[in-house]
Amino acid sequence: MVTGNSDSAIFYITAKGKALSQKLKALYPDAKVSKFQSELIPDIWNESKTLIFIMATGIVVRTIAPFIKDKKTDPAVVVLDEDGKFVISLLSGHIGGANAVAKEIAGFLNTEAVITTASDVNNLPAVDLWAKENNLIIENWDTVPLVSTRLLNKGALNVYTETDLSLPDEFSKVADPKTADILITRKERLNICGCRIKGQLYLRPKNLVIGMGFNSRTTAGEIEDSIKKVLHQNNLSFLSIHSLATIDRKAGEKGLVAFARKYGFAINAFSPGELNSVKGITKSEAVFKATGAHAVAEPSALLASKTVKLLVPKQKVGNVTVAVANIKTRESCPSSVIRKKNEIHYKTVTDYGHGGRIYIVGTGPGNIEHITPYARTAIKTADVIVGYNTYLDLITELTKGKEIISTGMTQEIERCKKAVELAGSGKTVAVISGGDPGIYAMAGLVFEILKNRNELCVMSDEIKDKKTSPITDYLSRIHIEVIPGISALNACAARLGAPLMHDFASISLSDRLTPWKIIEKRLAAASAADFVIVLYNPKSKGRVEHINKAVAIIQRYRKFNTPVGIVKSAMREGEKVIITDLKNLLNHEIDMQTTIIIGNSQTFVWNNRMVTPRGYDAKYKT
Repeated sequence: MVTGNSDSAIFYITAKGKALSQKLKALYPDAKVSKFQSELIPDIWNESKTLIFIMATGIVVRTIAPFIKDKKTDPAVVVLDEDGKFVISLLSGHIGGANAVAKEIAGFLNTEAVITTASDVNNLPAVDLWAKENNLIIENWDTVPLVSTRLLNKGALNVYTETDLSLPDEFSKVADPKTADILITRKERLNICGCRIKGQLYLRPKNLVIGMGFNSRTTAGEIEDSIKKVLHQNNLSFLSIHSLATIDRKAGEKGLVAFARKYGFAINAFSPGELNSVKGITKSEAVFKATGAHAVAEPSALLASKTVKLLVPKQKVGNVTVAVANIKTRESCPSSVIRKKNEIHYKTVTDYGHGGRIYIVGTGPGNIEHITPYARTAIKTADVIVGYNTYLDLITELTKGKEIISTGMTQEIERCKKAVELAGSGKTVAVISGGDPGIYAMAGLVFEILKNRNELCVMSDEIKDKKTSPITDYLSRIHIEVIPGISALNACAARLGAPLMHDFASISLSDRLTPWKIIEKRLAAASAADFVIVLYNPKSKGRVEHINKAVAIIQRYRKFNTPVGIVKSAMREGEKVIITDLKNLLNHEIDMQTTIIIGNSQTFVWNNRMVTPRGYDAKYKT
């Protein structure tokens, strides 16, 4: 999943500052906006990840000075002048994200970000930020300034790594660890002979999966001590733990849950059947009698890491049995060990390997204030934005600096195919849908394309090997997430009042993909069943008669005075809202930007609002 800046605070002093803070709410809609009072800062300092001040820098410096601790824990602090001309990254530029926030705000306001960190000024990678972006844990923070200064002075660093990483141009890979400025290793200690470079920075890749079996009511402390002992005995760093794995019935144990929460580890839980499917594991009769699984620690580690070889076979320490495996990407994983699993997450970010991602994003009516924070974050996270020109024009503030692939209205298939290809190459792609992506939009098409490509891969396997492979390149590599948005029927209903309070049917009058005969049957069935009816795509230049035919069908079942709402461009520029009746519906302007809501036999109009009662009157009248 994606994560956003959901805990930010904005402070202002003057009316002009307040106006700017309200403008920033469009970028950070969940931010807390307050008039500045110094007594608010102590509590907000520990609660928020980002503090944005619209005032003089001196006021901010004197206010926050007593609370500054270190770059690992301090929130990002950004300062703006009241005109928003300059956006200053004041504190926690890299790890805290102040530099990124300053650039984001400046891009949104079309003004200038003021960044003073040396690496940014000299156009060099920031060591701590690069580590964070690559999910590497810094072990010895006190060495970061030394190594960063070395990079600034020399313009280059030597890196010894046991993990396959893409390095910046300024980083040179070396085979001898004693010559390295940076050591990327899961090993607790490296066997380095002779003199080494002074001040080596240790970065820990999070690539170890800990498989565990343990007795009920084992405490978090004992679990932690057992894991640390096994890792230390096998020269492995505790900081390299990626996640935990066990049998499903143990996943909710208080001790395990407390340990996982303490360090932010995900728990991978497997059924006995899944554990028993792993071959080559030493079986235990005692474990089988207690759990139904022949073993727990070793097979759970293998399943969660998606590999076939253990790094550390099971070792029993007190009430805990521990096995360790090195996590593998899906691409290198044999299909025989890919199993269905349930995951209990205590973090909002999940590692899906090195495959690409597709976020199918609903942007609702299109205005920034009507797009969910989660959808905005997905768009900003994406490498590539794919969508229909009209929808993309509504969100230009969110797509600055992105690779954009836009096409016309009838080229949905081409857009989705391109999105799948880009995600297959490892990119993160946001496929933009107006309204909700699952309602007459792009979500289903993306899944259809993936399904068809899966079937082609299976057919190819059958031809080559005479057998079917259930795991294909596309399905194993691409993570897909559908992010909902405000649909046209929601937006139009909100403008009209409450016309959808009871059962309703949504029908598109476009016969480009659905035969008109089927549309007619659906219109008749919904009308006869007394559903409120929502009509999408009611009229276009090439389909001028469909709305007339649809109204004629509905009039067979509905009275002429049935309330009807006509909404054009809901919540967008040029919005028009009309409440009329079934008799006069066709007297009004209707086009492809229009959505029509036709009431049922109980719908009424009150105070220029269209309401469909659900039956509450029987309750409040008694």
